Amino acid sequence: MAISIAGVALAAAAFGASQRSAPVPDDEKALVGEARSNSLTVELGSAVGEVKLTKASAPGRPIVVLDPGHGGRDPGASGVSGSISEKSLTLALARELRDKLAERGRVRVAMTRDDDRYLTLDQRAEIARRLGASAYLSLHIDSAPNPDARGATVYSLSDVASDAETARFAERENKAGEGLSSEQDGSVRGMLSDLALREQMNSSATLAERLVRKSAGRYMLRPNPHRFADFRVLRHAQVPAVLFEAGYISNTDDEALLAQPEKRAQIVAALAQAIEADVASRIVR
Repeated sequence: MAISIAGVALAAAAFGASQRSAPVPDDEKALVGEARSNSLTVELGSAVGEVKLTKASAPGRPIVVLDPGHGGRDPGASGVSGSISEKSLTLALARELRDKLAERGRVRVAMTRDDDRYLTLDQRAEIARRLGASAYLSLHIDSAPNPDARGATVYSLSDVASDAETARFAERENKAGEGLSSEQDGSVRGMLSDLALREQMNSSATLAERLVRKSAGRYMLRPNPHRFADFRVLRHAQVPAVLFEAGYISNTDDEALLAQPEKRAQIVAALAQAIEADVASRIVR
């Protein structure tokens, strides 16, 4: 089934409601931990294509949007070995995280891209916004002139940057997104009340802190791994959102680890647990 972007939120809600009202035969019920594909397909236009939701162990579960950075004509950073690009690593990480979350069945998952295509920052954020996502995770791999720089970093939204380095990073990321003019940014600011924006920032910071806690001891983190700045893609999503840099593709050791699925599995496990705990905490409230 395909629907227009204007009806995404309504369709997602209607799907959950229809699932609750219609009895499901025992042999069609999803077991806890069983991953199934959802029959709902969201068509977002030719540039974006279709966004599919995984099916959780129970209908109406919260939606998590995974956004593999870069894609298409934007390869992102190149690995120090010259044999791998950021866009391919972020897609691999997103697919593995989607599969882990689907297997556990506690949330439904959508991906902004599941192939090698280019999306603007506004298109990425709009998917999370239209779906009414409970969490949005932008996935990236870092790069630096210093070949010794290593470790993962988690960024959340704030009006004021945590440090000068993060401010410069946010500025570069914001400029990379075509279709994000100052006029559009102003319209988004107008859509959100100050109270709602503060709540989004607080919720995003809480999600980032959970990611750091779940990651500690499983893989290397940078010193002061939770940082924050005014990232447009996070602001435009209008939901609890973080930008996760899984390590440095410019570092030989980090690149080698990130290129191995069994090593990425440690990152995937930490991200999945943090996302589930964060979404569950907001449902309880």
